[in-house]
Amino acid sequence: MTAEFQSATENQALKDVIISSIERRNGISFRDFMQITLYHPQLGYYSSVGEKMGPRGDYMTSPELSPIFATLVGRQLREMWQSIGEPTLFQIVECGAGTGSLCRDILWWASAAAPEFHATIHYTIVETSSAMVAHQRSMLAADSHHSKVDWKLEVPDDVTGCILSNELLDSFAIHRVMMKNGSLAEIFVRWSSEAFVEELRPIEIGDVSRYFDRLGLSPGEGCTAEVNLQALDWMRKAGEALRRGFVMTFDYGYEASDLFAPWRTDGTLMCFYRHNPSSDPYARIGRQDMTTHIDFTSLITAGEDADLTTVGLTSQNEFLERLGIQDALSPPAEGTDLEAYYARRGQINELLDPAGLGRVKVLVQSKATSNTPLAGFHGGTDA
Repeated sequence: MTAEFQSATENQALKDVIISSIERRNGISFRDFMQITLYHPQLGYYSSVGEKMGPRGDYMTSPELSPIFATLVGRQLREMWQSIGEPTLFQIVECGAGTGSLCRDILWWASAAAPEFHATIHYTIVETSSAMVAHQRSMLAADSHHSKVDWKLEVPDDVTGCILSNELLDSFAIHRVMMKNGSLAEIFVRWSSEAFVEELRPIEIGDVSRYFDRLGLSPGEGCTAEVNLQALDWMRKAGEALRRGFVMTFDYGYEASDLFAPWRTDGTLMCFYRHNPSSDPYARIGRQDMTTHIDFTSLITAGEDADLTTVGLTSQNEFLERLGIQDALSPPAEGTDLEAYYARRGQINELLDPAGLGRVKVLVQSKATSNTPLAGFHGGTDA
């Protein structure tokens, strides 16, 4: 392997940091390995310069695919604003805003289609990666709506409006566990002089064991599974920060009975490099993304612990269809740019694809609001 190829596909400096941590601590949990790999403040995947999402990145999210997604999310946000009495200040707090395209496109849609709503919006991006902030600021600097946007490291207190995230929680560092001989063990990572190796260590009574106790279920014998405690902490903090309004979460995941089903033997951990999936988290250190599916049963409970009321859980394809995405598929009128029309049609099909972005789940929880049904859910809950 050439040095040039190594430098392009692996961050040796980050790898050295991980190895040092392993040797100093006689092995580290997979959760700590993933945290360093993705979020080391100088060397981690999300801290490094370079495109992470979009056609030239490692994976695609809905906002990068098409501004139609922002239009429909904007429609739901406007309905939320109306349901709480059309306050003169409606805060949209987006956590982990990626490129900033969702922020930009929501503000553009609102200015053109809902100016009365647009006038009330203040948009806060919560971002801890300085590299991502620089990218977002660059994108929004030339936008006429940039004065409505600010950046913070944490969700502000006393939010009236909506705390929003899109494919954020599934990128949090997770504990990996295995059920072996009827007992849960946690996966730790060691260095064997040439490669990272995994070993199982017994789990003592703690947050991970209590997690499954509260669910009343556990992975099947021989199954590997993930426990995302940080996602639950995030939801509780979001609920505490919200004074009045909604928390809207887009992410891949399942309800617990499905996520921890005995036939799901290998868990859901996946890695992405230039849109190529892999199940090897020890390859391309610092150059590939890592993601796991969310346990929406526990996430809903975490929100309810923080006085949130569950409005609905549905799939993205159902959510977007209820908000009118099919309107963009009307037969083209005479004189329509057919190339643009069919490009838009292709984007819509991707957003709705039940094997792709369409299977993203949408969870909305609320605090101090009326029981007015939201269009994206029709007031119900669909799994």
